[in-house]
Amino acid sequence: MNLTIKKSLATVIFCCLLQLMYAQQSVEMTLDKAVEYALTNSDEIRIAQLKIEDAEQLILETRATGLPQINAEASLNRYLKVPVSVLPDAFVDASRGPDGELPEGFSRQISFILKNQFQGSVNLNTMVFDGSFFTGLKAAGLSRTLVQDELAAKQQSIKNRVITAYLPIILLTENQKILTKNIANVEKLRNETSALYKEGFVEQLDVDRLDLTVANLQVEKENLERQIATTMINLKQIMNFPIDRELIIKDNLGREVPVPTSKDLRGPINYYNRREYKVAETGIQLNELNEEYVKNTYLPSLRLNASYNQAFQGDRIFNDPNSFWAPTALVGLSLRAPIFDGFGKRAKIQRARLKSEIARTQHLQLARSIDAEVANARIDYESALDREQSQRRNMELAERIYTTTQVKYKEGVGSSLEISQAEQSLFASQRNHLQALFDLLIAKLTLDVALGN
Repeated sequence: MNLTIKKSLATVIFCCLLQLMYAQQSVEMTLDKAVEYALTNSDEIRIAQLKIEDAEQLILETRATGLPQINAEASLNRYLKVPVSVLPDAFVDASRGPDGELPEGFSRQISFILKNQFQGSVNLNTMVFDGSFFTGLKAAGLSRTLVQDELAAKQQSIKNRVITAYLPIILLTENQKILTKNIANVEKLRNETSALYKEGFVEQLDVDRLDLTVANLQVEKENLERQIATTMINLKQIMNFPIDRELIIKDNLGREVPVPTSKDLRGPINYYNRREYKVAETGIQLNELNEEYVKNTYLPSLRLNASYNQAFQGDRIFNDPNSFWAPTALVGLSLRAPIFDGFGKRAKIQRARLKSEIARTQHLQLARSIDAEVANARIDYESALDREQSQRRNMELAERIYTTTQVKYKEGVGSSLEISQAEQSLFASQRNHLQALFDLLIAKLTLDVALGN
């Protein structure tokens, strides 16, 4: 094996090891970091940013139409066969001598063009007045505002999607922790019951019931692990995070749930906090500018043009005594005044007015939709808060009942059936409280989205 092949193999192996190490690296993220990562790596955000750059170039492009346009032209031609003209009969007759004969070498064909021709010119054309120009410039500026608002709306949308995908993982992970703790507690109780059975204090049925409980909890835990894996893939996709790289969630549902302010729950709605409302309003302004633009096309437009031209002719380019240069210069104004276009502009104006009216109606419709969305979100949050508090009290009561039942069982005044029932009630209350806490977080998120916070 030669040295080149060895180097190639070493390079391939090194790259594979790097990829393997990269895939095995784990990343820990809180919710805030997950949102930041998604906003930084989102293709949708990148596209929205490119649209802003495109809008900036549109402004420059529109502005350029009102600035002087200067062009230079040059051409060089050589006639391989010079075009000729035929002299009229009157000229031929005038050329005849007294004897009626034409001079020797006389030809009726004559050329007024020399073999080489060169032309160079500089032209200037600029707008003096055009009513539609400034309207178009305003529209280009508004287009930039529109895409900026769309970027902000896209950022808020991605943030909400990440939160919505992140919270279920926390719920499932917390549920998994509780299941692990419950399994450990039941296994401990099962071992104690098995010891009592060997001493003849309890029946085999008591041990079997606990074995069945442990088996069911193990199956439930395995199902949770699969759900966590599936939900994690969904979160990675939204974040544009590598699927084959491990992502560790750092948050938990036990942290303090953010509480809305009294203004959020009772105060007036600020529609401008909603990016789509601002986008719709900018759309109205664009439609109004479009209507103004079409109206301004009825106005005359005035342009200034100037040019300077140098033309050369000669049979030889150098040292031709018959060659000459012919300069030309001109300056002028051109006025364009529309008179009749078959009512085309009138139809365009009517269409622009209709589009403006549609945009205003949609704007009002959006405001009413936001009103209903906020009202529902406020009701849902208060309901979710009541459920969470109720389920918390139920869980605390179930924990006390389970603890008391364990004590009675160990003292021999309780049955394994009571233990089983208390366990089921505790597990159910724990799951219900987790779900209520998750619903409360989602309700708070929904309220923030509705208010544009």
